[in-house]
Amino acid sequence: MRARDVVITGLGTAVAGAGGPETLLRGPVAGGDDPVTRLRGPGLRYKDRATRLALCAARDALADAGLPEALDAPEGTEGGGGPLVDGLRFGVVVSTNWGNVDTVCETSATIHRAGYTATSPMLLPNTASNVTASWVAITHGLRGANVTLCNGPTSGLDAVHWARTLIAAGRLDHALVIGVEPVNEPVRRLVGSGGPGLFDGAVALVAEAAPAAAARGARPLARVGPYARRADPDAAVAAVRADEPAAPARWYVPEGRPAGGDTGPAGLPAHDLSLRWGRSSGALGVLQCVAGTAELARTGQAAALASAGGEGDDGAAALLLLAATAAGAGA
Repeated sequence: MRARDVVITGLGTAVAGAGGPETLLRGPVAGGDDPVTRLRGPGLRYKDRATRLALCAARDALADAGLPEALDAPEGTEGGGGPLVDGLRFGVVVSTNWGNVDTVCETSATIHRAGYTATSPMLLPNTASNVTASWVAITHGLRGANVTLCNGPTSGLDAVHWARTLIAAGRLDHALVIGVEPVNEPVRRLVGSGGPGLFDGAVALVAEAAPAAAARGARPLARVGPYARRADPDAAVAAVRADEPAAPARWYVPEGRPAGGDTGPAGLPAHDLSLRWGRSSGALGVLQCVAGTAELARTGQAAALASAGGEGDDGAAALLLLAATAAGAGA
């Protein structure tokens, strides 16, 4: 394992109809409970749906990585949940395009109708686009870099890429990456009702510097490889394989870009998660990475996620290459 390698050590989901990360490739099961009902405790009243979903997925990902819920003490000390890592070296990267649009619309309507003095002092701070990442960080004591991306269809893969970049550059040792999109009336009005349904949920993964994960005895599920953004899927796959020439294994198609059947670029087996879970927007890239990593862990196969894969030289289950296209997050 190289010092700058970044590995995934934990996965979490908050998606109705999904029993966990390992079920994401199968599609939803009818009658699944709303995941936000799992949250308990004070302070939930003024949190929007995106934030509640993200908190659920974050908690599950941290637990899956063998980390306690609150990471607010220096590394090596003991807390209520066991040994803690340094919260100052633990960051949050959230991808969401529609996250708090309901709060923004409600606040705008209030100001239009009755002026700014009629706004709620409890809700007004929640109009900031980084509210979800902030609440996740506050709740879990993650005091490192805090980033929110809301830049369209590649936002989810961009979030995984930026988490890897922050860790590889030495800015962080650990990062919690979350992709979340809520469904509510303002989202329906903005997105429209045509095509597949909308994804309503959150997925999360824990990324860590390989030495930091090894030091606490964490088992790496996959190693995050290079990232490339190109105009079409074949060019994106070729670009990431230029640095990591592992044999391609499978392709998670960009949203709205059908693979033309059962195959994607270069004849790779194709998976369209938006057909299973709905149009996922900013959550898609993280959803692809969580689903693929979970499948690798389930099967034990050295398959690729995000476009190509191969055996890690350090015991990691697979190599993840992130290939984003101009039209969507392809993995």
